[in-house]
Amino acid sequence: MPVHEVILYSRKDCHLCEVVKETIERLAHRVSFTWREVDIDADENLKQQYNTEVPVVFIDGRKAFKYSMNEDEFLKKLVR
Repeated sequence: MPVHEVILYSRKDCHLCEVVKETIERLAHRVSFTWREVDIDADENLKQQYNTEVPVVFIDGRKAFKYSMNEDEFLKKLVR
């Protein structure tokens, strides 16, 4: 079974980003997936694209969440 890739687009000093990051870290202990966090402010293109949407979560290259993330919905999207 392939391992899912999760990307969290975020920025420093973003409370919502921290909440989503903590949720992803917690879920990573329960379910198998790889993940990484990308600071949008380090890339002008990403900053323009997601400036008003962070945190944004992609699962396997598809936008799954923005602003917030529900644990149950995240797990459902992982098995799709």
